[in-house]
Amino acid sequence: MSDIAIIGGGAAGAALFGALISRDTPDCVHWLTGGALPVGRGVAYGTPHDHHLLNVRAAGMGLYLDPHEDFVGYSARHRPGTMPTDFLPRRLFGEYIQSQLDQRIRSADQQGRRFAILPSMAASIKHTHNGYQIALDNGDTVTAKQVVLALGALSPRPLRTISKRALASGAYVLDPWSLALRPVHPRRLIVIGTGLTAIDTLISASIRWPDIELVAVSRHGLLPFVHPVLPVDPFPLQAELNARLLACDGPAAVLGEIRRTFREHQDMDWRSVIDGMRPINTRLWQAFTPRQRKQFLRHVRWVWESSRHRLAPQSAEIIQQLRDEGRLQIYAARVLDVDGEGPLDVTVRSRANQIVTTLQSDLVVQATGLDTAVAFAEHPMLSVLLHEGLAVPDPLQLGVLAQSDGRLINAAGEIQHGLYAIGSLLRGNLWECTAMPEIRSTADTLATRLTLPRMAKEASFTLSA
Repeated sequence: MSDIAIIGGGAAGAALFGALISRDTPDCVHWLTGGALPVGRGVAYGTPHDHHLLNVRAAGMGLYLDPHEDFVGYSARHRPGTMPTDFLPRRLFGEYIQSQLDQRIRSADQQGRRFAILPSMAASIKHTHNGYQIALDNGDTVTAKQVVLALGALSPRPLRTISKRALASGAYVLDPWSLALRPVHPRRLIVIGTGLTAIDTLISASIRWPDIELVAVSRHGLLPFVHPVLPVDPFPLQAELNARLLACDGPAAVLGEIRRTFREHQDMDWRSVIDGMRPINTRLWQAFTPRQRKQFLRHVRWVWESSRHRLAPQSAEIIQQLRDEGRLQIYAARVLDVDGEGPLDVTVRSRANQIVTTLQSDLVVQATGLDTAVAFAEHPMLSVLLHEGLAVPDPLQLGVLAQSDGRLINAAGEIQHGLYAIGSLLRGNLWECTAMPEIRSTADTLATRLTLPRMAKEASFTLSA
């Protein structure tokens, strides 16, 4: 018998917790939710606003591989008229997570499964002779043979170009989701970033302050591309294309092969090709050398993210209307400096002509996306893990070094048996690991591995290493 501990109260933690307590195992599953309320939603699905939409169709969303009720069915009952092709509010998916969790917990209770949901944060993890000892922020401890880090998004760090004076002013907002709590009525708001989080921020600000002037700035000034209203047909030659892509040497060759396909098949929707690559994206990433991964991040990432993680059509329409009305300006520029005590002076250099301009704004919101740089994160438990050598940062600051199955690599370069990660911390190894379709599949596989008998588990380690 060996206890299992999950650290993190977001969607990834919920997916793994539910998958574990549905299995017939003598292990006790401890879920350290960190005081997250509501439990299981995390940042992504904790929003209360219906204008924050999923960027995956309803049919593609779910929490478990074998749910008693899928998301489409749940949505149809709570939102009559829902279609599988709809892009629904993230709030609704958050409620669905809670419903699915409640079902699994009730069922586990009835079957006498052993589990505990602890609304505490893990302050540190120590390796012991028989597993790990987790110190909680309330002074208690939890001992487990196996531990899974399901931390989700790390707290955002200010960009290096932001002055201490600007940070202290209160006019610089690090957490975009806290914008709704601001009592001020700004005349102008600048958002740093033009990705999905920036889009949600711009839409929320335009609704709350109908007369506000909005500016978004990013290095390339590129908004996410848009999903079609209805799904597109799969590219009929996708299997052949994927085989050629897997044979490519590096991101430049991959990009060239994709462009050649677009030229030769101009009648097809390019989005079907990008979607058809999803099953091989992790394999492509893992085949890149460290140098090629660095090249991808520097030269390709911006267009890949915009193509791969697209906007719901309804959100795109709102953004276009704001631009048409002149309420939203988008700049392709590098942020050189943010200073002041409020209003703030934002100095940018245009990508097109290198001209330096200073804009003044009542509020500046940093919406630059997921931060995975664990070496710089202000996270007590991660700091202890790194200090103790139980974990090391990914060389490109994409989470932690780990095996494909989630086991962490320690400072000696060895597999840290019994210590796993799931979700964004694995981006350095998997790249595609932050969306719910990947998370629920990973959670199911990991739950099976964690509950295998010891001898079978060791054999599986040998095969997967």
